[in-house]
Amino acid sequence: MTGHGGNIYEFAEASGFSEREIIDFSASINPLGLPETVKAAINRSMKQLCNYPDPDAGKLRSEIAQHLCISPESVICGNGSTELIYLVAKALRPERVLIPVPTFSEYERACRISCGSQITGYKLQQKNNFDILPEEFIETMEKMVKTPIQNPKSKIQNPKPGNKAAFLCNPNNPTGRLIRKDDVLKIANAARELKCYLVVDEAFIDFVPGDSVCKAVEENTHLIVLRSMTKIYAISGLRIGYGVFPSNSLSLIKKHKEPWTVNTIAQEAGVAAVNDKGYIKKTFLFIDREKRFIEKKFKELGIDFLPSAANYYLIRVNNADELIKSLQGKGIMVRDCSNFGGLGRYYIRVAVKRRGENIKLLKELSSRCTG
Repeated sequence: MTGHGGNIYEFAEASGFSEREIIDFSASINPLGLPETVKAAINRSMKQLCNYPDPDAGKLRSEIAQHLCISPESVICGNGSTELIYLVAKALRPERVLIPVPTFSEYERACRISCGSQITGYKLQQKNNFDILPEEFIETMEKMVKTPIQNPKSKIQNPKPGNKAAFLCNPNNPTGRLIRKDDVLKIANAARELKCYLVVDEAFIDFVPGDSVCKAVEENTHLIVLRSMTKIYAISGLRIGYGVFPSNSLSLIKKHKEPWTVNTIAQEAGVAAVNDKGYIKKTFLFIDREKRFIEKKFKELGIDFLPSAANYYLIRVNNADELIKSLQGKGIMVRDCSNFGGLGRYYIRVAVKRRGENIKLLKELSSRCTG
């Protein structure tokens, strides 16, 4: 399991467990499951399937904008936030890109596929809990912007001359570490001065909504914020995400966007989800309770974990390969982090799930990590 988490289909075929028997800690999805309001919206939307979906997702954009107190014109919806990562790379075609290490792998992949961008890595240090240090990140970004491209003909495939970009995942995946809002804004203001696009992926910011920088996009010509609806609302199979873009880049982004990537059911489900405040309140209470329980047990068992602002934990173990195989034998999937740059073979990521499932995982971790 060296790709992304959540591939229960591959695991079921390889392990012999049915999909219903598998406990998937590899994907960090809200354990409360699909909101009832979303289920009702999906059922209602069935009668609309004979028509093409709204290519602009107008109703969903309007609801998202109202929820965030921003202009609907700045919102573009996509087939999950991953589509928008590739859309941004395809539209901006940056010559050089700054990416933290470790972080979500699709930033680098999208930029390499789109135009062969030269990648500069900002290595996060274990001694600092893999935190991004704002001043250090800004210095690295400035150095990247001012350093001439090396051997451009051999490495760059049709970039847009002068375009530079930096990516931040906040909270970061797979570490769960949060950059406070003021620090993100400090980096964003520096990016604007350097004329370097800053793309902030807030896929898990719903668990710490006060640190979102969506509202700052209107005042910053070089700030782009991407959001996912699949994690907090447990609708990964529907693939809904959106981006908040500055007005100067909207026409360029729309020019490269494929039509009809957000289907009718997804749009209606998204509208229902955004308006379900009760579900969010229940989620916060549930996740907070389970995280306190899990962290208490981690400490009691002596399991080395990274404090997380999101609904998952990065765990360091000496026998990751052996542990992963042992868990798979019990029908338990965890995220093998060996393919994240800067982590190697010593880390796994586990999601926060329901109490009974969390207890089962903790029992297995106890027997393998502390026995």
